[in-house]
This record gives sequence, C-alpha cells and structure tokens, in this order.
Amino acid sequence: MDTADLGLPVDVPSTALFTDQYELTMLQAALKAGTAERRSVFELFTRRLPEGRRYGVVAGTGRVLDAVENFRFDEGVLGFLRERKIVDEATLKWLGDYRFSGDIWGYPEGEVYFPGSPIMRVEGTFAECVLLETVLLSILNHDSAIAAAASRMASAAGGRPLIEMGARRTHELAAVAAARAAYVGGFSTTSDLAAGFRYGIPTVGTSAHAFTLLHDRERDAFQAQVDTLGRGTTLLVDTYDVAEAVRTAVEVAGPDLGAVRIDSGDLLLVAHRVRHQLDELGATNTKIVVTSDLDEYAIASLAAAPVDAYGVGTQLVTGSGHPTASMVYKLVARAETTGPQAPLVSVAKKSSGGKTSIGGRKWAARRPDGDGVGEAEVVGTGPVPPELADHLLLVQLVKGGDVVAREALDVPRDRHIAARARLPLSATQLSRGEPVLPTEYLTERSGS
Repeated sequence: MDTADLGLPVDVPSTALFTDQYELTMLQAALKAGTAERRSVFELFTRRLPEGRRYGVVAGTGRVLDAVENFRFDEGVLGFLRERKIVDEATLKWLGDYRFSGDIWGYPEGEVYFPGSPIMRVEGTFAECVLLETVLLSILNHDSAIAAAASRMASAAGGRPLIEMGARRTHELAAVAAARAAYVGGFSTTSDLAAGFRYGIPTVGTSAHAFTLLHDRERDAFQAQVDTLGRGTTLLVDTYDVAEAVRTAVEVAGPDLGAVRIDSGDLLLVAHRVRHQLDELGATNTKIVVTSDLDEYAIASLAAAPVDAYGVGTQLVTGSGHPTASMVYKLVARAETTGPQAPLVSVAKKSSGGKTSIGGRKWAARRPDGDGVGEAEVVGTGPVPPELADHLLLVQLVKGGDVVAREALDVPRDRHIAARARLPLSATQLSRGEPVLPTEYLTERSGS
C-alpha cells in the first residue's frame, strides 16, 4: 500500500520544492548563459565534526534515493512557480521535463565519516545537479546528526536495548526520519507507529501515567493492562510510590511480569532498589526499563545499574546537542564546454574563515593498520594508490538516473556496527576529543 493513500504525513508526491529559490534562479541564469549543460561534479561533505565528537555516521541515504526519484515538477508545482514569477517560461518548460539522469556515488549508509570525507558525489549536468543541493543536505544533515547521537548512546548502553521514543519532541515528519536514523545508529525499536509503518522498524509501547491516573486504584490500572496485554507487559511503577507499585505489579501479574518502567527520580538508586525488591518477590526474570530525558552520559552513568533497556526521546531527536551535521554541497569540478567529452576542470571556493574547499573529483579510502583497525581517512584525486584499492569507501548509488543500491534498513544498521568496530577503541569514549582518525589528502597537484 502507498502511504500517501492513507493521508499520513510520512510521504510526499514530489520533493521538487524541498529546495531554496536560488537553485532555480541559478538554473535560469545558466540556461540563458549556455552553461547549464556543462558536465559537473558536486560533493557533499563536512569541514568539521560537531565539537568533541570523534566520528560521524552516514544516515539518510535511503531517503535520499527516494527523494531523487520523486524530484518532479508536476503541474501544481509549476503553477506555483509561474504564479510567483520565480523563473521564466523557458525555465518552467525545462523543469517540466526534469528527471535526474546522472550518477550518484556515496559512502554506504551506516558507514562512519570524518572531516573532508566525500560523503556523497553527484555527477551530471550543472542544471540537474544544482537543483538537488537543499534536499540532499536537508536529509543527510538531519539523519546523520540523529544517527551519530544514537551511535554514542548505543556504545554507552553496552549492548542493552534502546527504545526510540522522541516523536512528541519534534516535528511529526522529522520524528519518522529520526526513528529511522536512530535504528541505523543502533536503536532496537521505536514508539512511533508511522516509522514502523513506513520503514518496518519494530514498534513497542504500553502505557503512560495517564492510564494509571484514570483508574481509582493503581492496582486496577495494572490489572486492566495485564488482562489486555498479558503478563509479559511492562508496568509503569513511578506514578505514586515505587516500592508499593512494584509489590502490586508482582501481585497482579505474578513472577512472570515482563518488565517495570521507571520514569523519574534517581534512576541509579531506584533501579538497584527495584531489582532487589523484584528478586525478593520471586520476579527474578522481570526486566527494568528506564526513561526520563536520557542522553549518552546518563546512559553511561547507569552502566553498573541493573537496567535492562533504555527509552530515549528528546536528546536523541535533537542530536544530543548537535541537531545538524554541518554538511555542505559544493561544486568541485566542471567541464570547460558543454561537449560530453570535454575535460573536467577542478574548481573550489577560496575564502577566509575556515570555508575553503578542495577542488577535484575525489575518492576516499580508510587505511587500516596491521590489525585491520582504521588509522587514517585518505581522500584523493587522480589515481588510487594500489595499496588503497581494496579499502575504497564510495559505492555507486544511482547510475544514469536509476537507483542501483536500495537496501533493507537492517543492512546499514549492521554495517554501522561493523564500521564502528573497525575504529580505534577511543572512538567510543564520551569525553571530548578530536576525530579518532586524521584525514589525509592526496592530490594530483602534489604528485601523489
């Protein structure tokens, strides 16, 4: 079933207006100047990681592929552009026939990246590539920020399951994308049903404090939930008195109670007390789930606590203090003429203030040490050194306008776990630090 048929805000018929106006005005000017059809190479990268972060996580690639396929200027969109006089009729006619026909290469979803990594490379005519700038950055900046936070939380959790539950803390569409990115970064489940429907992510959920407050007695609420969802359910035990609630929960559900959830208080202290009480009551297999505005630091502080799972909301969907990955999309090479065989010329912005870019169509490889652990991110132009040929990172995602690398969501999730495992151990430290791998540049100009 097409999600659009249900009227749910999880899909759109066209992504063509997920753009900034200057992309269309540049197109119009390039068409008039005769340069629109020049073969061009754009690259998407970040000049730096968020302060203190040691690696980034590529997420949103699957959504990018959907967005490129849906980048169409239908009559409604063209009518809007015509009414606002944003571009002229010649440009509108060109847009009406728009279909991206170029190639896209990129780091596979779930892979890690570092400053300067060519996370995505878009090749085609200037006209067709420049239009994709905003939508690509919008998706990758958001999703990669969420996935990076999720990855740090997963590392801090040490294998304990993580539940994404931040839908109420962000825009309804961002919530669906955030749940997807969190899953790539290592979360196990989501509370967001739209994310489960759209992407097949496992969903979970039982009850909130309102359900307990609805009933005359806490016991009545627990009984109603167990009668409906079974003894394996999770009962929320901090509405009133935690110790009394735990006792009542076991009396109602028996020792086979699935789990209890704690959503307030000193979680470290309360978790120890609840574990001791559950064991005394014979509920030795009942698990403890904690929530309450957790981030990676709070999760790490609970490493020694008898906690079985974490529910994370606000801090996850806001990137745990870094809601964007600060990626940019820059023209790095273009042909001298509109001829299909015209040679490419490297181009780059030259400016002060840390915004200088490096020109040229780039490849990237992660050089391993003798134990297979990454020791450097190598970014180059020109020929690839033979010793790096088996360690290249970019894969083709779109060929001649056709998507060639769509994959199930579990694939990038597993890929990220493997990629993180091949980084130095310091990558998972939560203390502030520099990127765990240095970026080395090999350019034709330097003779490398």
